Amino acid sequence: MIVYFSATGNSKYAAERIADALGDRAVSIEEKCYDITLKEDECLGIVTPTHWWALPIPVRAFLRNLKLRRRGSHYIFVASTYGTTPGCSAEETRHILREKGIRLSAAYNIKMPDNWTVTFDLSDPEKVAKQNEKAEVNIDRTIAMILHRKKGNFTRLRTPYAIYPITDKVFAKVRSTKNLTVDDNCNGCGLCAKKCPVNAIKMRDGKPVWVRDRCALCFRCLHHCPQFAIQFWKGATKKHGQYTNPNVKV
Repeated sequence: MIVYFSATGNSKYAAERIADALGDRAVSIEEKCYDITLKEDECLGIVTPTHWWALPIPVRAFLRNLKLRRRGSHYIFVASTYGTTPGCSAEETRHILREKGIRLSAAYNIKMPDNWTVTFDLSDPEKVAKQNEKAEVNIDRTIAMILHRKKGNFTRLRTPYAIYPITDKVFAKVRSTKNLTVDDNCNGCGLCAKKCPVNAIKMRDGKPVWVRDRCALCFRCLHHCPQFAIQFWKGATKKHGQYTNPNVKV
């Protein structure tokens, strides 16, 4: 099984490409597929975005709830999609799995468009299309290594795991839902509430309201809003556009 979390479709697309090459299936962790059995020579892949140089909140929760039964030899890998750096996402995965007595066989990364539009401009379709063309090469390279069952940490531009406690504290503050706003363009469709992976949004009087102090900050609500009515940090995201991977639906 290839399990994945995806807010804007990048990791879903990578997971589906990998699963197809392996003759396997890609399953979203939001289906709560915690109980997994690996038979002799079977494979488990984890495909995840990189959030603030580490794992997304939903992926952490999934790995901590994972109940993996194994028979014989097997191959377990993580593939992190990223825009600037995969950070220590692979090492965090290894740490969580090791606590459960599970050994990570390999770690990969795949550079794709970065949906953190506080900083990155995704408003130019041609520029984004070129980034996705390059991503195909990165996915192909990763698939080739997985098919050969390479072992080791093959991530590039990674950051030391020692910075994780610091960045995670900063991330906890940035994840405050007070930083998210909805403007008058909202048409009350409720898509943001329906798609939020941590149920942080509820509809009240036809408008979205964040009902949790912190969310996963995956930007799924922002990028999928049909009116582009959701913004972050007082509209810092407005000029940089929206993004969803053109090859899949999330």
